[in-house]
Amino acid sequence: MTVLIQSKLSRPIAEQRFLLCDRTPEQYRHLLAALGEERSVRLTYDRGKIELVMPLELHEFSRELIGLFIRILVAELGLKLKSLGSTRLDRPDLDRAAEPDLAYYIQNQPKVAGKTINLNTDPPPDLVVEIDITHTDIDKLNLYASLGIPEFWRYNGQEWKIYALQTDRTYQELSQSPTFPTIEKAQLYQFLAASEQDEIAAEAQLRHQLRSSVISDLQ
Repeated sequence: MTVLIQSKLSRPIAEQRFLLCDRTPEQYRHLLAALGEERSVRLTYDRGKIELVMPLELHEFSRELIGLFIRILVAELGLKLKSLGSTRLDRPDLDRAAEPDLAYYIQNQPKVAGKTINLNTDPPPDLVVEIDITHTDIDKLNLYASLGIPEFWRYNGQEWKIYALQTDRTYQELSQSPTFPTIEKAQLYQFLAASEQDEIAAEAQLRHQLRSSVISDLQ
C-alpha cells in the first residue's frame, strides 16, 4: 500500500512524503539500489514501513541553519566534531534504518575521528537532528531510541524539542541540551529569525553573543 501524506493546513509545505507499508527489508534494499546514492530523496525504514521524503525550500533552509548553529556552538565552546550529515544509520538486526537530516559525533568524536563509521563496532552518533515540518507516520522517538542515539532534536518549523535517552531506552524531553547546557532555546529561534534577513550577520551576532557570555563567566 502506498500513502501520500498531506501536510497539515496550519503549516507551510516543507517536505513531500510518501509512505510504503508492509515492505520487507529486501524490498527496502532493492529500492535503495534502484534510487542510487546520488539522490535528493531520503529514506527511513522502520519494521515494514518505508518513508520517502523530498525536502523543499523551508526544510532545507531550516536544516542548513540548524547545522550552522551547531557548528558555531561546537567551535565557540571549544568542542570537537565529526559530521555525518544524512549518512544512513543502518541496523538490519533491528529491522530499521534512518537517514536523518543531521548527525554528529561530539562527545565520542575522538573514538571515530578519521574512521568510516561501522555501527556494529562504533558508538552511534551523539546527536541526531530531524526537521519534520509536515506530518510523519514514522515514530521517530522510538526509532532513534532503538538506535541508541543519546540526544535527539526535532524542529517542526516553530518549536525546537530536545530529547535525551534514558537508561530504559526511552526519551525524556528536556528544556536544554545536555550537549550544550548553557544554550537557551531562544538563541536558536533568534538565530533562525535573523538568518531570514541575512545569514552572515546572524552568524556574526551569534558568535559575538557566545564570546561575550564566555567573557562574562570568567569575570
